[in-house]
Amino acid sequence: MIRPHRPTFRLWTALAIGALIVLPGCNGLQGRSGRVTGTTVGSGPQIVSPVQRQHLDDARNALDDQEYELALALFRDVLAENPTVTDAYIGIGDVHMATEDFEKAEPAFRRAARLEPRNYLAQFRHGTSLQMLERFVEAIRAYLRALEVDPDSSDANLSVATCYLRLEQPGNAQSYAERAVQLEPDNGAARVNLGAVYEQVGENAKAIDEYVTALELLDNTPPVMLNLINVLAREKRYQEAVNTALTLIRIDPTANAYERLGWAYFRLGRYDKSIQAYRDATDLDPTHWPSHNGIGVNALNAFLLSNRQDMGAKEEAGRSFRKSLQINRDQDRVIQIMLNYGL
Repeated sequence: MIRPHRPTFRLWTALAIGALIVLPGCNGLQGRSGRVTGTTVGSGPQIVSPVQRQHLDDARNALDDQEYELALALFRDVLAENPTVTDAYIGIGDVHMATEDFEKAEPAFRRAARLEPRNYLAQFRHGTSLQMLERFVEAIRAYLRALEVDPDSSDANLSVATCYLRLEQPGNAQSYAERAVQLEPDNGAARVNLGAVYEQVGENAKAIDEYVTALELLDNTPPVMLNLINVLAREKRYQEAVNTALTLIRIDPTANAYERLGWAYFRLGRYDKSIQAYRDATDLDPTHWPSHNGIGVNALNAFLLSNRQDMGAKEEAGRSFRKSLQINRDQDRVIQIMLNYGL
């Protein structure tokens, strides 16, 4: 029996979470052990000569050592002698995934999946390559074929949910995301995924619980903290949102982090701290137009609270909104605010 190779390369996914945040980096190929969870079931025994078996082992070692050309040559040598060796096609696909050449990886995995329909690894890897090509409907079909082989694969359930999220179908994603967490409760990526699903279906309290658990497992990952701030504010838990934003700034002081802090402070009525946070954001990134809007809103608020006497605040609001529009012209609401208040 040929031992399937399970390399450690990264699978980048992008979950559209909330209005501002895109979460990269969930490793959908590997479980926490660094290996794909699931069962490889072939359609029957493959006849592999001792020389071919040695080439497969050498190819896997070359892939582990990032000697990609050598690995490809060895896998192809096996197929030149025996074009039915599924593991060689999987190996070729793995090499192309490792070099992020997803266009070449997909047909190799497709061939493996067709050779052995009951091979979990072939089906799962095919789904992964399709996902990376953003062919999400086809990826879901491949992952579902993997789940037919191994219904208890946390990775396959997680990947189906991720694809449904990319298709903006959180309702379809929910059962798979919940199953992934049920199967592997300590998988931080699965917790993030489930939190994103709950957030998008409006179950904010559950989303908060999942994000908090994910942060405990993933050591305060900044994108997850940004998502948590959004959901806390949506639940009007503004002080918790401020506390989370302050923690985030200590870990990763970005313009996005300061903008979220300003947003949370504004909802607490701490306008002095809010405008300062927005100013800190624009100091870090002068092109961060949401923070220019935050300064504008705070300045306009100060003008209105002064019974329209603080003309300096009015001028600052106008400057900030104009700066924002210079960066991003597609803001009808900002234009309307400027017209309404004569800015």
